[in-house]
Amino acid sequence: MLKPTLLALAASAVVAAASAPAWPLRIEAVPTPASANTANPQFTVSTRGVLMSWVEQQDDTATLKFSERSAGKWSEPRVAASGSNWFVNWADVPSVLRLADSTLVAQWLQKSGTSADAYDVRLSYSADEGKTWAASFTPHHDGTPTEHGFVSMLQAGDGLGLVWLDGRATGGSEHGAGHAGAAPGAMTVRYATYDRKWKQTADEAVDLRVCDCCPTSATVTSEGPVVVYRDRSDTEVRDISIARLENGRWTAGTSVNRDNWQIQACPVNGPAISARGKQVAVAWFTGVNDKPRAFAAFSADGGRTFGAPVRLDEEMSLGRVDIELLPDGSAAAAYIEQSGQRALLKVRRIGPDRTRSDPVVVAALASNRASGYPRMALNGDELVFAWTDREGGSQVRTAVARIPAR
Repeated sequence: MLKPTLLALAASAVVAAASAPAWPLRIEAVPTPASANTANPQFTVSTRGVLMSWVEQQDDTATLKFSERSAGKWSEPRVAASGSNWFVNWADVPSVLRLADSTLVAQWLQKSGTSADAYDVRLSYSADEGKTWAASFTPHHDGTPTEHGFVSMLQAGDGLGLVWLDGRATGGSEHGAGHAGAAPGAMTVRYATYDRKWKQTADEAVDLRVCDCCPTSATVTSEGPVVVYRDRSDTEVRDISIARLENGRWTAGTSVNRDNWQIQACPVNGPAISARGKQVAVAWFTGVNDKPRAFAAFSADGGRTFGAPVRLDEEMSLGRVDIELLPDGSAAAAYIEQSGQRALLKVRRIGPDRTRSDPVVVAALASNRASGYPRMALNGDELVFAWTDREGGSQVRTAVARIPAR
């Protein structure tokens, strides 16, 4: 439930961002490890490099594949899982994560009933670099034919942590009814953990009323896990909230910024978060006052409070943001800019002092939902980008850029 902080209230009035020196970022397209008929890229990062996953569709079968980028090269693609009864769409995507002990973990969505809104989160893991995978299992045990998805995985102690949107309280109502606020209950955010022996050690609620189908984003600060998501108040204000795991318990969600976007439907446009120590950066989309825009804000205290937001787009944004904190305390923020009939994936450098560089174009995209969510990850001084190219079919493309010294 939305509970704005005093600082967020004060920051709700957006002032003009200051200009910064030009950012000479050079985008270089690199050969993609993904074949034709692919979409839904997702990134995770470990000490081994950037791991990219995607979905390949062949007839009625969906296959989750992945590749790791290290030393400037993508590895040969490997298969994590496949099935003919998966739930696959443009915004709610599978992923693969490498844990600190090198175990690979995969998550995807599998249909659990005849309703279009009945599907479960499935997890599996591999201890041999993806050659073999354990039988899949679910982190939730409610057994309801409702929505479970929008998963974010993270390292939690020596094991796995994950958050997801959980529809067990909605009673299996039609998706549209849930969006309009007519569902018997609300969508929730839940959190689960597993130890190194794959015993489940937690399954608990983070927030009991959230927006129905906006992606979540989670990371780990020096003080513990944090998650950002689109909240939902009793009056249908759907701004971005953050919750932190403190002393084994989740704090109540607080607003990153009080946009006061009141909307009777889910915009399917989630936030992104990045952390380095106690510094946190969050990017998000809002359509308040019928002005689609993208913003980002910084926190110096682990996500407890945030400074005034920085606007990312110039004219109008489709959102679908991503963000990465850089070693010098600034951040690279990616977003989709809508300019006339064109949609462009752009990235710009922003600072906690609200400076921002000129934007850099990464790629042209389809201006509808077919382009999905572009992704960005940082490994060392290399930014890696992935997006779905719909020109002449569907294929995940990749590009890289070296972070220039300031």
